[in-house]
Amino acid sequence: MNIFDYDVSREDAKIIMIPVPWEATTSYGAGTAYGPELILKASAQQDLFDLDFKNNYQAGYYWQEIPKDLLEKSHKARALAQKARDGDKQALDECNALCAEMVEHVYTQTKQILKENKIPVVVGGDHSTPQGAIRAISESVSGDFGILHIDAHADLRNAYEGFTYSHASIFYNVMEASWAPKKLVQVAIRDFCEEEFDYIGSKEGKIKTFFDPNLKASSYQGKGWDKVCEDIVSELPQNVYVSVDIDGLDPALCPNTGTPVAGGLDISQFKFLLKTLASKGKKIIGFDLNEVSTGSDYDMSNEWDGNCGMRILFQLCGWCIESQKQK
Repeated sequence: MNIFDYDVSREDAKIIMIPVPWEATTSYGAGTAYGPELILKASAQQDLFDLDFKNNYQAGYYWQEIPKDLLEKSHKARALAQKARDGDKQALDECNALCAEMVEHVYTQTKQILKENKIPVVVGGDHSTPQGAIRAISESVSGDFGILHIDAHADLRNAYEGFTYSHASIFYNVMEASWAPKKLVQVAIRDFCEEEFDYIGSKEGKIKTFFDPNLKASSYQGKGWDKVCEDIVSELPQNVYVSVDIDGLDPALCPNTGTPVAGGLDISQFKFLLKTLASKGKKIIGFDLNEVSTGSDYDMSNEWDGNCGMRILFQLCGWCIESQKQK
């Protein structure tokens, strides 16, 4: 089965998706390792024509097979992570080693997709999953890109709970890397610690965070979402990688996600932000979607999360193709 029940070969597809069934370091709820399967299962319900970007699906979206061996490593790493939280140093080292293998897997897969002159997409899994993809993309454009990060959380903690590749540390890792992007622009952030807030300030403008309470206050004071989106997009360079944690949206749309936080964007706001990104001449060169989850009971019948997740993925694909039409 291919994504959105639309048959296309790898050779003919413009977008290639890397499903990453991973949740080693999730610190609250579980089930995001089955996010890719949940999204794929729900995706046949998506109508392919869109009012804004019409028939962009014809560019071709190809879904790679979900790697069972990676899911098994995730289960092993998650068990080790629990032991590490109880003070087992060896378990911490082994968990970090398995997480490093996952990051390398995604990096290698992304490099191959870029070699084929196609657009790489990571579908997680927890939010640690796209780090390898971001590195590969950065290397392909010599760091000439920015990241649009939509999330409830800042994900700027240094090795949270001792885990080098924690889902809460991905953008600390990215911004501290030799291959860091020109800029990180964060949207809908509403759950963060003082350390992260101070870190944002220390980066001398390389991180711009649009905190959710401030976005809400702007609307209460009469500023339209169109103007807010223009402000967000103006902070980004031309090449943009989009990283989406589903909990950046209102948790009514993702009730089983691991760390839900009240607030966030609705789907219409999300779509309009992507539309503004494309209309202002920005080029989406890759993206990810993470933290769609079955919930801790691993119930694959929790289709609402998969339904909303796959619709977010469809919008990301469509606007990515639309942005690629820019000269």
